[in-house]
Amino acid sequence: MKALTYISKGRFELTEKQMPQITDPKDAIVKVTLSSICSSDLHILHGSVPQAKPGITVGHEMVGIVESVGPEVSSVRPGDRVAVNVETFCGECFFCRRGWVNNCEDPNGGWALGCRIDGGQTEYVRVPFADNCLTPIPAGVSDEQALFTGDILATGYWAAEITEISECDTVLIIGAGPTGLCTLQCVSLYNPRHIIVCETDDARRDFVRKHHPEVFVTDPARCLEDVSRLTESRGADRVIEVAGTDTSFEMAWRAARPNAIVTIVALYDKPQILPLPDMYGKNLTFKTGGVDGCKCDKILRLIAEGKIDTTPLITHRYPLSRIREAYSLFEQRRENVIKIAVYPDSDGCTVEPDDIDELEQLGLDSCGD
Repeated sequence: MKALTYISKGRFELTEKQMPQITDPKDAIVKVTLSSICSSDLHILHGSVPQAKPGITVGHEMVGIVESVGPEVSSVRPGDRVAVNVETFCGECFFCRRGWVNNCEDPNGGWALGCRIDGGQTEYVRVPFADNCLTPIPAGVSDEQALFTGDILATGYWAAEITEISECDTVLIIGAGPTGLCTLQCVSLYNPRHIIVCETDDARRDFVRKHHPEVFVTDPARCLEDVSRLTESRGADRVIEVAGTDTSFEMAWRAARPNAIVTIVALYDKPQILPLPDMYGKNLTFKTGGVDGCKCDKILRLIAEGKIDTTPLITHRYPLSRIREAYSLFEQRRENVIKIAVYPDSDGCTVEPDDIDELEQLGLDSCGD
């Protein structure tokens, strides 16, 4: 089967691999019917994820059909359509019992798929702890509707939940990339008084205005002034930082009012500094960490009820055989791309290939279809 494989820093190749097999009684084999590319995959490509193992199949955003299950799997069976959680977790260790599944103590726990073990930018994937990590997709919910459940939607849901939002709050979301847009939908579930989205990119600001007309949209140059004006100079009650830059980190704490909650969802390429003397007296509460993605059943119910719809985020579609062109487009953010859906080749999805030299510059192998 075809699998996009991490060869070394700066190099992914589409290789041939054997179909995965059940190696543990809690495993399931899933036929991947739809996958996507995440910024975390680019971090692996750039060598920014030291725990990523060369030789693994990349990809952790996927949905599919259960092909087979181990003898101890009871929650899903062959033929079930399922969303795959970005995290695999045992459900039994100290952290899992408390709902902190991102910190699962099992060797295959946490972010394993597409990082330490083979992931989903392929045709079939082995999923450990299938009872915990596969969620049946409700009837009437399409693959595209369910695609982001296990990763960026789970992240947005987690971020909104831990931010403790009330209907009286003004919530500032910094960053309107894919995760920021999912966070926006989840924040909206709490019906806060105001939602402000700060984004640098013109096209993404227009996207928010089009799909969320009730949201106030600003840019970094005007953000602090707009937040002050909308909050009677107090500052935002809740800030969720999803952009991941030095300037966005500083903006997060500067835009927050005294005694606010600042939730850091973003990943940073280098350490950030808390200038405690500058923020003295603000009495801020910071929350941060990896998503504890164990609410996928609730997210899928919200999708089925029409309360969450992330299909507009899918701006491009590619077959697996042309996933390298998809990476090129996603890496360079061309054509106002937000998210890409990657289909099996048998589904007949076709696109025109991009320039081969450009692919090689990105470290994506240009031969082997």
